Amino acid sequence: MDIRRDFYLEKLIKRKSNGLIKVITGIRRCGKSYLLNNIFYHHLLDSGVEADHIIRFAFDSADDLYLIGESLIQIEKEKRGADPEKFMAYIRSKTTGEGIYYLLLDEIQMLDCFEAVLNGYLRKENIDVFVTGSNAKLLSKDIATEFAGRGDEIHMYPLSFAEFMSVYNGDKYTGLSEYMLYGGIPLVVLRDGAGDKATALQNLFNEIYIRDITKRNRIKNIGELEDLLNILSSAIGSLTNPEKLKNTFKTVKKSKITSATIKKYLDYFEDSFLIESAQRYDIKGKSYIETPKKYYFSDLGLRNARIHFRQLEQTHSMENVIYNELRMRGYSVDVGVVPIAEKDLEGKVNRRQLEVDFVCNLGSARYYIQSAYSLPDEAKRTQEIRPFRKIDDSFKKIVITKDIVQPYYDEYGILTINIYDFLLNPECLQG
Repeated sequence: MDIRRDFYLEKLIKRKSNGLIKVITGIRRCGKSYLLNNIFYHHLLDSGVEADHIIRFAFDSADDLYLIGESLIQIEKEKRGADPEKFMAYIRSKTTGEGIYYLLLDEIQMLDCFEAVLNGYLRKENIDVFVTGSNAKLLSKDIATEFAGRGDEIHMYPLSFAEFMSVYNGDKYTGLSEYMLYGGIPLVVLRDGAGDKATALQNLFNEIYIRDITKRNRIKNIGELEDLLNILSSAIGSLTNPEKLKNTFKTVKKSKITSATIKKYLDYFEDSFLIESAQRYDIKGKSYIETPKKYYFSDLGLRNARIHFRQLEQTHSMENVIYNELRMRGYSVDVGVVPIAEKDLEGKVNRRQLEVDFVCNLGSARYYIQSAYSLPDEAKRTQEIRPFRKIDDSFKKIVITKDIVQPYYDEYGILTINIYDFLLNPECLQG
């Protein structure tokens, strides 16, 4: 069964022949290769591009490497990338005709000196380059530095809820429950039955994500790395920092791991796109607070598999889903802090901080969003909107709830919408 990824296909179409290297990044198995080599490939064919003007090459494919005289086994044994000279000679032999040639290159980080190779193709007017990769350090940072502003990143996430529902055989209510349990990794979504889905998620962790991180970063103490991942999985949406995590290790695991090592491991998780961090932002002071941060999983199914589907707090899961949807739509997302000072009954001033779940920015647009799993009464609603009422700017304030409610504005101009409308209708924030 094919899953449409029109959101990303449109991004690729708009970037054709823009003079930049189009780089599709994202967590392993989120659908990057399928997007490039199937969906976009067939779009090119349908738009009139001749098949011999589309060159597909996957650097993790033994068959493709054989075409340039390389052996995947040999490369693995020698711990090196594919030979760039052999690859460039192959491309030269394939691009001798007239017209534009499209290079669709998969897992480009497995080619030695890939930055120099791609920069070379930028100088050729008859070549348009599209590549995929799975590691932020090898790609995103190089886009900014090595490509000197000539790299164009399209970051891809696992299936959004709307994409998930396009292949789900059920209503949106049971669909969201399954989505929050097993996530949106395409190969997991297409599996039948809870057992198969859970097994697929466990296998992804053991055979791909953990192995990739430990191999790439030459980690000796894999146990500590996995323990940290388990701790993060149990605390999505909670404020934490390396020092706090170090104390947890010391208390629970009797471990002497340092905060510096923990910081390094957190960076590895983010570099592999397993997790993302949201920094705190002082809304009144208009400044960032370096620590602590919140961490969210790019796929909830992976997070749940990590804790063996035992700790499934709906409030935190819903918050993670909202965060991912906002990021997929292109928003930068911070955790809002609203400092307040209040007098108690004795006249003593107490200073504290209220939290806004998400401060979302995209261009000149900004939204303040609270994730409220349920609003059973006025007292709960008052609690949720209290931070909003302490913000004195005019940006839109929104409460997203799982309750089935029609969108409405209250007397303070705060919009309340249900999560189904939010996830299935990208325009609802403007409602």
